[in-house]
Amino acid sequence: MECIISDQQHFKHYSTSSSPAIVYCDLQGAPCRSPPKQHAMTSPHTHHVTYVDLDRFGTHVTGSFALDFGKHFSSSQSDGGSICSSGTTSDYEAVGCVTSPDSPLPPRVYKPCCVCGDRSSGYHYGVSSCEGCKGFFRRSVQKNVQYQCPRESNCFINKSNRSRCQFCRLQKCLAVGMLRESVRNDRRKKRGKEKQQVSVHKMELYTPEPIPEHLNEFIQVLSEAHTTTSPSLKDINTFRLNSTKNSQDTEPVNMDLWTKFSDRSTKCIVKIVEFAKLIPGFAECTISDQITLIKAASMDVLVLRLCSRYSTEHDTMTFSDGLTLNEHEMRSCGFGPITQSVYSFAKSLARLDLDETEIGLLSAVCIICPDRLDLEEPKKVEEIQNPLLEALRLHTRQRRPKDPLIFPRLLMKVADLRTISMRGSERVVTLNMEIPCGTMPPLISEMLLRGNY
Repeated sequence: MECIISDQQHFKHYSTSSSPAIVYCDLQGAPCRSPPKQHAMTSPHTHHVTYVDLDRFGTHVTGSFALDFGKHFSSSQSDGGSICSSGTTSDYEAVGCVTSPDSPLPPRVYKPCCVCGDRSSGYHYGVSSCEGCKGFFRRSVQKNVQYQCPRESNCFINKSNRSRCQFCRLQKCLAVGMLRESVRNDRRKKRGKEKQQVSVHKMELYTPEPIPEHLNEFIQVLSEAHTTTSPSLKDINTFRLNSTKNSQDTEPVNMDLWTKFSDRSTKCIVKIVEFAKLIPGFAECTISDQITLIKAASMDVLVLRLCSRYSTEHDTMTFSDGLTLNEHEMRSCGFGPITQSVYSFAKSLARLDLDETEIGLLSAVCIICPDRLDLEEPKKVEEIQNPLLEALRLHTRQRRPKDPLIFPRLLMKVADLRTISMRGSERVVTLNMEIPCGTMPPLISEMLLRGNY
């Protein structure tokens, strides 16, 4: 016995091996006529029946089901057969069929490739395609290959000649609906040693971008402004103080060291003001904005200049007049709890191996900062900062053609300086309570006891 149930019309069909008669019933079992608009095909040798619901599926059925006949009808009819299903996947369309238990399953009907007509292996990049066209489209998109047609750009593409004209084959891939956006670009990345060799080779082939003449002059001005207001470590005659261990355990701040440190910090702030006035475009800002920018960046530049004179050999820092202090002395002279952060920054800065020009450019970037609060003309400040950033980028890349990340690393140092500067301002507040009244220099109080800049 065989049975067909139409998903739309709800008809049942029975056929027994003893009688080839076809009877249609509705789901309640009442006899009725053949379902309208449905096509049935019977085999002369078996009672194999295949029909298609034309209203719902056109000429094909893309889904079917299996049903144990005995579970839905009486036990006297349960030896008749069952409804069989050929499961569907993306690579073929199955026609819903009914066979007797002894009949073999019908062969699968595979969809053709929409590009060349070959046997499809599934849906790739939005359409049904074969493995050959799938791989061709992926490679063409990933490598961004530009093909040319030797004829009139209207070649017929099929399985046998699909490799003759790559241009027309790619155009047909796009015409049938293949999506460029579906191709994963990261699949063309090299692996292992090949990937490393390609990366190194590309870095070796990098040609430094030439620096325009106007930026060269800009860099030269800032380099001279920096060296005249902050000598480098190699140009300083360093000296050390006598031991100050006698007060390290009894006083939070060594007053002798504090006096020397505050005096040199005051001179350093004066030099920072002189440097700011030499920055091209700084004089174009309003007086109020000039004061705001200098006060907000004084701690940043002071720490940057001090850390640029860090000695990795002796683990010491040197002031512009040559006074050299170790980490313990730096802590005792007033830095207190921020000493470790300052030393960590100095060590990370030393690993970058900056020259004096880069220190000067970085100092100028710290000062000319358009996001400071209470600026009257932030747009003007931003216009002055743009050539500073470009000059820093080009100069650092020219010095390090094999290090493409040096510029973003330096910008991260500006952010680190901002963090240390905020902690430094808080330290000045607590330091003012640790030292005797009246010993805080007025310039340090005005420049370093800042608000939310």
